Amino acid sequence: MAVCKPWSACLLPAPKGRVCTNYARCVNQILQSSNNMQMWLRVPLRKHEDGDSMDDQSLGGDPIDSWETWNSFRLLCEHNSQLSVALDVLGSLPSTNSLGRWFGEPVRAAIIHTNAFLTNARGHPCLSKRHQKLLTSFFNHSVQAIISGELAHSVLVGPLESATSNAVNHDNSDLGHPLRSYLYYVGYLYQKMDPLPQQELYELSYRDFLQSPLQPLMDNLEAQTYETFEKDTVKYLQYQRAISKALLDRIPDEKSSSVTTVLMVVGAGRGPLVRASLEAAKETGRKLKVYAVEKNPNAVITLHSLVKLEGWENIVTIVASDMRQWDAPEKADILVSELLGSFGDNELSPECLDGAQRFLKSDGISIPSSYTSFFQPITSTKLYNDVKAHRDLAHFETPYVVKLHKIARLAPCQPVFTFVHPDHSPTKDNQRYTKLKFEIPDDTGSALVHGFAGYFDATLYKDVHLGIEPTMPTPNMFSWFPIFFSLRTPVCVRPGTPLEVHMWRCSSSTKVWYEWCVASPSESPVHNSKGRSYWVGL
Repeated sequence: MAVCKPWSACLLPAPKGRVCTNYARCVNQILQSSNNMQMWLRVPLRKHEDGDSMDDQSLGGDPIDSWETWNSFRLLCEHNSQLSVALDVLGSLPSTNSLGRWFGEPVRAAIIHTNAFLTNARGHPCLSKRHQKLLTSFFNHSVQAIISGELAHSVLVGPLESATSNAVNHDNSDLGHPLRSYLYYVGYLYQKMDPLPQQELYELSYRDFLQSPLQPLMDNLEAQTYETFEKDTVKYLQYQRAISKALLDRIPDEKSSSVTTVLMVVGAGRGPLVRASLEAAKETGRKLKVYAVEKNPNAVITLHSLVKLEGWENIVTIVASDMRQWDAPEKADILVSELLGSFGDNELSPECLDGAQRFLKSDGISIPSSYTSFFQPITSTKLYNDVKAHRDLAHFETPYVVKLHKIARLAPCQPVFTFVHPDHSPTKDNQRYTKLKFEIPDDTGSALVHGFAGYFDATLYKDVHLGIEPTMPTPNMFSWFPIFFSLRTPVCVRPGTPLEVHMWRCSSSTKVWYEWCVASPSESPVHNSKGRSYWVGL
């Protein structure tokens, strides 16, 4: 009995033991001969760190780690996207890290056994706190809940069940079913979940959807793209805070009425940073002269209309030019830009700001002042299969912007590349190389790395930050989704074995690109060699 929209699929029995080659071969033949046959492999959710268990044997489960059995089975079936998992949820649960692996796998159903339920003071079935948390996480990942097993609680329908029965089954066709009290309890857990925040509701349609990164220098952004970014009020409030602090540091109170600060917004778009700058000047009581530099002719038209509408003609000068070619009439005290991408430097902020730095005073301030990219190994069967469906090398070597959802984060993020502005080094070089070593927690068990999630964190000015790195994201900001770097062949990492990754940022006179590979526990090819599949044009 399910509490969410049911799927149509064939439920396969759990493999018996660790060796399932013949079984997987037969299933793979069916999958290969059918275009839309969905098959769910039943797998017991058990502690990989424990020994044998009667529950596992009765389900035909693997006495070592049922994830290993699932992984062997799906490898034999060539990662077929029509093969999914139905997890048997038993009375005991693995560690939190071990459980986390499954959120990157194609889990379609959680089969909750009646012997997993406890009994509350009234004699009704209930679940432990850990089971409740797991089930709520399953609901958030659109996993169907199924009750299975013998009746273990002899109770009548009580107030809790009466309150939730209509929500679970509107036609009440299950009122005579012996397992109805279990179903009502699961329905109660579903009902009491917190509603999704407004931002998450807005981003629902983007979950696990691969988007090609922007080419900000080669292509002019469309009006709809500008409009989406401009709705992110949090981002521009952070910029306003940074500009306010910079103005206060730059101009002391006694000179606030006599000194005019020259501020240049490079890549002004349709004007939100211009507005944030003028709001900061108003807030701090400082005088400002603004140059709005923008190369997109359509955005320039909107900028002119905005300046006229707001009466900024005496304060704002619009410059229709690429910042790298513009010859500024005077030096700037403050240089403001929003050229950051999901990976920090992937929309060529370093190259653009290096070109614009020539018209910043020697003691001038750049906002942002620095930014760092971050890398994290993840399991994501969904993303891997979506890339694999294109059946070519280029898609595996293209980083995609994506709202990550059905993933397992296997280790904490690590910093990759850092850029600082202004850069006063005598020889500027934006090429980079780094080697990262990730330690997967031992209690996770084995895990399959499908690729890497990329994030950034930027220091706008002093203590004002902006970013999407998972441990310190800017709250309620939606301008950037993470970026996903795929692996052509997923890498299995076992407990105690580090994952070693190499990453390069390369450039030529016309383009910038990334190359990446895994060196341990097994070697992968260097992805995107010489920028053959993906690059950003200068």
